[in-house]
Amino acid sequence: MRFIFLTVLTALLVVFLNPVAPFWAVMIGIGLISALLYPNGIGGFMGGGLGMGLTWLGQSIYLGIVTSSPLPDRMGELMGMGTGMTLIGITGVLGFFLGGFSGWTGVLFRKVLQKEPKNIYRG
Repeated sequence: MRFIFLTVLTALLVVFLNPVAPFWAVMIGIGLISALLYPNGIGGFMGGGLGMGLTWLGQSIYLGIVTSSPLPDRMGELMGMGTGMTLIGITGVLGFFLGGFSGWTGVLFRKVLQKEPKNIYRG
């Protein structure tokens, strides 16, 4: 349940904060959300990654369709990737990794702040 909640909150954060703030501010926000929700390590990585990656992918496709701009195709050819859809796919993968590592960082930050018992035998 925390994983789905983290994914949805991450997607909403990216949709509303990305137009007005740089990507690194969104990454800090994902880390804070992940630290507050406290999923496990893989849940934080996948929740943040899917939220940001799918949102970046969806926004790229949406802007390409709405504007009917030849710019993605031209940039893909200029970079030697062929079509613009390859460039859009790479944007989604990059968003996945940025969001994933942000979520994982939030989980690890929360673990650093937790106190561990002083009794090594825990008995």
